[in-house]
Amino acid sequence: MIEIESLSKRYGELTVVDAVDLIIPKGSITAIVGTSGSGKSTLLRMINRLIEPSSGQVRIDGRLTTSEPAPALRRRIGYVIQGNGLFPHRTVAENIATVPQLLGWEPARIAARTEQLLTLFGLDPAIHARRLPAELSGGQQQRVGVARALAAGPSVLLMDEPFGALDPIIRAKAQEDLRTIQRQLGTTVVIVTHDMEEAFLLADRIAVLDNGKLLQHDVPARLLTHPAHPQVMALTGTTDRALRLLSLESTAAIVTAGEVSGPDLPASMSLREALSALIWAGATAGNVLDAHGQRSGHVTMQAILTRGSAAR
Repeated sequence: MIEIESLSKRYGELTVVDAVDLIIPKGSITAIVGTSGSGKSTLLRMINRLIEPSSGQVRIDGRLTTSEPAPALRRRIGYVIQGNGLFPHRTVAENIATVPQLLGWEPARIAARTEQLLTLFGLDPAIHARRLPAELSGGQQQRVGVARALAAGPSVLLMDEPFGALDPIIRAKAQEDLRTIQRQLGTTVVIVTHDMEEAFLLADRIAVLDNGKLLQHDVPARLLTHPAHPQVMALTGTTDRALRLLSLESTAAIVTAGEVSGPDLPASMSLREALSALIWAGATAGNVLDAHGQRSGHVTMQAILTRGSAAR
């Protein structure tokens, strides 16, 4: 768990982050969002003391981040930036080994961890370990950047606009990879993004900043249905609020008993995707398939639209 208490950063008369209080649950993904200049990147960097706060404090798992030297703190916190920040003259394996080497790990342990992470990210160690970053695609470079950040097994991973430089198709895959791997490892992830779609896709909770102040910190559905400030409403959108709410729930949430004449829809499919599938098929209802591929009931287009109307 990350506890942020009255955290502020001032540069002369300018207050960039203003007395932020925030609790980030262990094993969750929290997105920090806001317009340019809202203080979101500064807040993130104060967690690992890349920027020292003017006042306030941060605790990670109950321990003050000021209780140890900043370099030691950073070695136990993963950090990923836009454009991956890989060392161009080092191989993939050497990049991933950076922090474990600083921590004095044995070579055999480093090699095993590197192989494990490359395999986890779908990169064949026999093919990719000896390559230089320039020999990889943008998506592969980003995977290696995240793998390097996770190499020493940190409990916390900080990500500052990590997918901003990727094209839409590669970006979607990188986001999917992050969510899958975070669930496997249980890492606490804090991600800064200006992309609200990305925040709603990835985050368990979203923190909205404006002019350095925390306006709201809540689950995505709550931000949509009960925005605490006009700026929150502006960021979450007004015209597509219902569709965003539908993307947060699956067909399993509104399944009704009985089978119908219509397409089959996985129980894990979002209501937004289900609505699109029904429109594409020209159907008013579809059957819901459970994890074993068996029909467990059905959903109707009307039920989906009724669910979405709660965001208006």
